[in-house]
Amino acid sequence: MAAALASVLLAGLLTSCGSGGGGSDRSFTLVLTEPDITSVPLMEAVDQVRAAGYDVTIEEAAEPELAVEGLIRGDYQFSAEATGPALMAVARGAPVRIIADLVGNQWAVYGDARADDCGDLDGRAFGIFSEGAMATTMVRQWIEKTCPKNTRPQYLTIGDSETRTQALLAGEITATALEQSDAAHLATSAKGRSLKRLADFRQVFPGLHPQTVYADADYLKKHPKPAQALIDALVDVQRKINHEPGHLVRLVRKHLPDTYSNDVLEDTAARYVDEKLFNAAALTPEGVQDTIDFFVDTGAIEPMDAADVADLSFVNRTRAKGGGPS
Repeated sequence: MAAALASVLLAGLLTSCGSGGGGSDRSFTLVLTEPDITSVPLMEAVDQVRAAGYDVTIEEAAEPELAVEGLIRGDYQFSAEATGPALMAVARGAPVRIIADLVGNQWAVYGDARADDCGDLDGRAFGIFSEGAMATTMVRQWIEKTCPKNTRPQYLTIGDSETRTQALLAGEITATALEQSDAAHLATSAKGRSLKRLADFRQVFPGLHPQTVYADADYLKKHPKPAQALIDALVDVQRKINHEPGHLVRLVRKHLPDTYSNDVLEDTAARYVDEKLFNAAALTPEGVQDTIDFFVDTGAIEPMDAADVADLSFVNRTRAKGGGPS
């Protein structure tokens, strides 16, 4: 992961001299990377903030690294996606701070009938999104630390998750890591095939927060009110999702009406709600430190302290006001 992510991110950092000072006390821009169901609570939070009188723009970036570079330049004030690029930016002195959780660790490894456990993956085709993907990093750490020594799958890069799912169903790969939304599609398409979950990364890496909300640190210092408004709204939306059956389905249909078919959406939403994956205020200094330590262990970054990486004052204030899903 270190080589794949750092090479992209470092190029942007070397040409950026710091925040461009974008945004104001009444306006900001949020950048998302390929919005999906995990982005929906944040998109709804933006609607709430807009209703409160803030001028908010949502833009899209092709990769998390590009979103982070935009934060550094001041093009954007907030982003939410893979935590790794944000940590790498901070490690190189960039003014970026993690401020909340986006979604809990939703990744798991699924295998076909040829794999009863991870030892059976040795020499077999394992589908990955990319060498630098967060899921690939977790896969490699899981295999290194829990599988029999010298277990070496043959990694095949298949970027699209739906294509990986179909490859697994067709027997072209033996295993792959999938998000909850992809797992729901897998369950619908399996049609009696013998597929099994080999690892739940939420259990394998209990302290890891792979997807978080992060921001331009300079903007946070100059304009804390809109940042607080966004986090308050995000926590409020997530509370409703966790307590009102069908609320997540309604929000997905509102914000991403063409992304999920009706036969998959309800099952997909239920998985996120049942697993209580939405809890922005759950992020703690200990969780940030565990996440830093995970990336240190991969060789991606040098050791850092959570206080230098995250500003949790916003979620702390939300919790103090009684916010946060239960």
